[in-house]
Amino acid sequence: MNIWEIILRLAPFVKPYKFLVVISLFLTLIGALAAQINPLVLRYTVDTIQQLLNEGKTAAGSASLLLFISAVLFGKELVNIAVKYGQSMIGERIRVNLSSQLSQYAVERILTYKYAFFASDENATGKLQTRIDRGAESLTRFVQRIFIDLLPLFANAALALVLMFSANVYVGLIASVIMPIYFVLSWRQAGLLKGVRRGLRTLRETKTNGLFNIIESIIVIKSFVREEYEREKQAKLQNDLIDAQLKQRKTNYVFDALKTFAEQIGVTFIIILTAYLVLDGQMTIGAIMFHILLFNNVSAPIRQLHRIYDEINEALTYAEGFFEVLDASESVEESGAITTANLKGTFELKNVNFTYPNGTQALYEVNMTIPAGKTVAFVGLSGAGKSTLLNLLCKFYEPSSGEITLDGADLQDYDTHLLRRKIGLVLQKNHIFKGSIEENIRYGEMNARFAEVENAARDAYLHDQIVHLPHRYESDAQQLSGGQQQRIAIARLFLKDPPIIFLDEPTASLDAIATEQIKNSLDAIKENRTTVVISHSISQIIDSDVIFVLKEGRVVESGTHEQLYQSGAVYREIFNASARSLNLDRISKTLNS
Repeated sequence: MNIWEIILRLAPFVKPYKFLVVISLFLTLIGALAAQINPLVLRYTVDTIQQLLNEGKTAAGSASLLLFISAVLFGKELVNIAVKYGQSMIGERIRVNLSSQLSQYAVERILTYKYAFFASDENATGKLQTRIDRGAESLTRFVQRIFIDLLPLFANAALALVLMFSANVYVGLIASVIMPIYFVLSWRQAGLLKGVRRGLRTLRETKTNGLFNIIESIIVIKSFVREEYEREKQAKLQNDLIDAQLKQRKTNYVFDALKTFAEQIGVTFIIILTAYLVLDGQMTIGAIMFHILLFNNVSAPIRQLHRIYDEINEALTYAEGFFEVLDASESVEESGAITTANLKGTFELKNVNFTYPNGTQALYEVNMTIPAGKTVAFVGLSGAGKSTLLNLLCKFYEPSSGEITLDGADLQDYDTHLLRRKIGLVLQKNHIFKGSIEENIRYGEMNARFAEVENAARDAYLHDQIVHLPHRYESDAQQLSGGQQQRIAIARLFLKDPPIIFLDEPTASLDAIATEQIKNSLDAIKENRTTVVISHSISQIIDSDVIFVLKEGRVVESGTHEQLYQSGAVYREIFNASARSLNLDRISKTLNS
């Protein structure tokens, strides 16, 4: 992205503050005019003092001149203080508000994206956070640099250049020649650093994501004693980052030296030319200092330009990543117009195929019917495609080909939010938000009364444990055990009370007694609801009305438990293996003794 493209993208965000921008531009003009006072006063002072000396006057007779000069310079300084204060306050206000707006817009935008967007490796948590945080920060700095730093510099330089031309065309030409050289060097410097900055951005994103992975996986790292491996992996990333940073510094050093050299050439030529014109009688002696100070007003902004230009180019690099997130239009979750007012809950899958974005095909020609009000189980080995089917039924993904209908209408034609309000989803590992137990359970129905939250906890066999906690329902939910957190997820389901229920290993983290208790509760809530169960537990699937057996992404069998077991195929093999893993023979002997 170039600067103009960034300005166009930022215009809607800056528009609410256009009045502040106008005031900033006005202050910029005042500041630029004030910056030219010193050269003018110095020339006037030198020439006037020279004239007074020629007339034989002493310091006592020059008191009025000194008072006048002091008043002008002090007045100019007061104006400068007011201008800088006004620009700083305006810049800070724009910066704070713009940063907040950009971050909030990014959050609102990604909340509309499909689940597939977040499942992509390119959008891992650390990378996504870096793009949004650094992008918003860089874009805010970009606006601040343009209006608070860059425009005043150019205004100052332009006015100084006009004064130089008005005093002497040749002196103005020297300054005009030096400026393009400086710009060309800065442009070339930015071009060489563009690829380096992109590489730095990628390395920083990878490093941040790697740190997230270490923190999230610390128990696995320590259990396998892989601290050294992770250290070396992060060290390599750090070394690559150092190499890229050193390359950036080296390029900056070379070009900064060239720009300083070009500036000194300009100063030298102006001193020589002005001295010659004074000696030739074409200028007064005050013109020497006048032109040197004016050239300083021209070159000083240019000296700072490389720093600002460098920051702007860094902003451009991070802006690309930021706007890549905002522009992921293909990831926006589409929603149909069909409401769920009279939802029955009959799903039908016709020749459904699904391939993940990484190219892995998970489902092949899946055909099945999930009848309304019945309990259906998906059975199969890990990787058979069971969870993928649930993701399709929840509209987290769309089929690569084929069709999924709900009550005879295409699933994609349903209003997504209304549909998901009718679906209760309990996973093997459910996310618990930072906050109290009550807040986490209430996530199932935000407007629920506390009594309803309490009843949901009772149904999930969690209430008796909560009341023994020091802060009861106000206790930190993330401090609970894995099994207790799983019960919170199940309590959410009871509170939501949906007509369609999807259960993916809902009791995997629970002990045997809790599993029995939750099973009884789930059996009660499943009555007259469309329920899909994924479980490796025999007790969870054996009572299902229909069981679909999946193998390597294909439905290979379907029927009731008795029918599938009698067929003696894949289901029977899975069932027998489960029975052996539970040591049912020994359990049976114990119960019969």
